[in-house]
Amino acid sequence: MGFSLHRLQAKSRGRVSEPLRQLEVRVGSATDALTPLSRATRSFAATPVQWLALGAIAVTAVVADQVTKHVVASNLDLGDALHVVGPFAIRHVRNSGIAFGLFSNATAAVIVVTAIAVGWMLAYFARSGARHPVLPVALGLVIGGSVSNLADRVRLGFVTDFLDFRYWPAFNLADSFIVIGVGILLTALVLAEREPSKH
Repeated sequence: MGFSLHRLQAKSRGRVSEPLRQLEVRVGSATDALTPLSRATRSFAATPVQWLALGAIAVTAVVADQVTKHVVASNLDLGDALHVVGPFAIRHVRNSGIAFGLFSNATAAVIVVTAIAVGWMLAYFARSGARHPVLPVALGLVIGGSVSNLADRVRLGFVTDFLDFRYWPAFNLADSFIVIGVGILLTALVLAEREPSKH
């Protein structure tokens, strides 16, 4: 009996003397003590200035595309061409498909897909417009070109193409803006991947 009581007292003293474990919460961390506060609270949502830049670029792209299409359609009959230099000519062509004459027999599907793509790009910009400084420019060009061609397809059932390099399907400024915008995005992604990590 005395031996058992002695062991019980020894165990009790051992537990009391053992230091209490404390949850380490680092200063500048989230409540889980794992995520840095800068990551936990930083927002990449587009700011009003970035929305303004996106809108200005998109509107400029739409206006430039619509004006050039109107000039071509008003001065050249369908199928006529004006030689400029080398293989390049201004040729009045109608296209019911997407860029460079693709899917010309699926106008309705092209309209739906384009509308969905524009909606997705706007939603992405709303959430992530501040992730990279080139996003307003790149997405502004892509959205502007897409909206301009979309408006023509809905209103007319086709778009006017006029930039003809003979060995490539004719295209318009809207197509060019889309390609340039995508190119800027891809270039920014490649350069971001090559940048050394900053600790």
